[in-house]
Amino acid sequence: MNQERPHQWQLRTGHGAGAAIAAVHSGMLAKWPSRGMAEPHRAGSPRVSLFWKLVTAARPLRHHRWLGDAVGLVMLAAAVALRFAVDDVLPPGFPFLTFFPAVILSTFFCGLRPGITCAALSTLAAWVFFIGPATGMNIADGQALMALAFFVAIASIDITLIHFTFSAAEQLREEEATTARLYESQRIMFQELQHRVANNMQFVAALLNLHKRRAADEPGHALVALDEARLRLDTISRIHRHLYAPERLDMPTDRYLRELCGDLIAAAGVEDIACEVSSPDLPLNVAQLTTLSMLVAEIVTNSLKHAFAPGSGGTVRITVTPRGERRFEIVVADDGRGLPQGVDLVGGKSLGWRIIQGLAAQLGGEVRLAGAASGRGTAVRVEFALA
Repeated sequence: MNQERPHQWQLRTGHGAGAAIAAVHSGMLAKWPSRGMAEPHRAGSPRVSLFWKLVTAARPLRHHRWLGDAVGLVMLAAAVALRFAVDDVLPPGFPFLTFFPAVILSTFFCGLRPGITCAALSTLAAWVFFIGPATGMNIADGQALMALAFFVAIASIDITLIHFTFSAAEQLREEEATTARLYESQRIMFQELQHRVANNMQFVAALLNLHKRRAADEPGHALVALDEARLRLDTISRIHRHLYAPERLDMPTDRYLRELCGDLIAAAGVEDIACEVSSPDLPLNVAQLTTLSMLVAEIVTNSLKHAFAPGSGGTVRITVTPRGERRFEIVVADDGRGLPQGVDLVGGKSLGWRIIQGLAAQLGGEVRLAGAASGRGTAVRVEFALA
């Protein structure tokens, strides 16, 4: 940060300009909706079919380890009792009449294992009470074996069809829930994108208003103010490209800051400036990451413009260190020429400094300006807390 272009740092603006930017930016971000996941869309809604109601009713029994078995045995006992009750009414040849419903219902409501158990015990009960010893038939009798075989075959088909129907229903339910989650995630992302665009338009409007004031105070610097506004808008667009690129969704903080800093250096057209980043991975929400990105971009951009003489080379260092529970300090330092003698950014009316103060306030922190640890250059420190 040198004397060659002091007007970049000593801009005349109204009091509270940085606070105005912070108020606009934070006020809009505070209005982001915090909404839970929507209820999954159910098949056939709003008129849910009777089948899906039965599937929903059967789910607790089918997923309970022993309750389904117990209910299946109760259904078997009811089938045996009912068969005895109607034995005198029915004509000969209907030994399995009440067992088919028991097998079907136990499989449907209780699951595969209770259904198989009910079918096996139904076969045994039908043989013992209504076919074999009760009627004097022998196990070797062809008709008895044929009747048992048909019952076993039909019961097996019923059980298989019900099992695969429920498997398909469960798979459909899982896919439906996945679709609902994806839809809700997409809806929220689109909603947040709309809010962020509105937030940044408000931020841009406040920024342009500050540059307008500067142009009004210093008519001779109107083109410079316009160019600075253009550069800041370009910086905002670069930040958004970094924030919303799919490959950067889960990017570690140090790598994200390194890429952002490298992009700013490339945009400034300087090839002899290096960027070093040291940072733990911070669990920042998008609002904080956006503000932190703008803060870092403003400081780095000012360092690139003022700290280094043309062709001299140098390094910009970004360091994030823990400062207590969920508190961190970010330091953006350069090894350039430092502030000129007599320049007071903190007490002055620099537009860049007021923007930095406003963004730091948005993070809930304060800005401190000091010499770099190396003894050369300038360091800007901001301590902030995670949301």
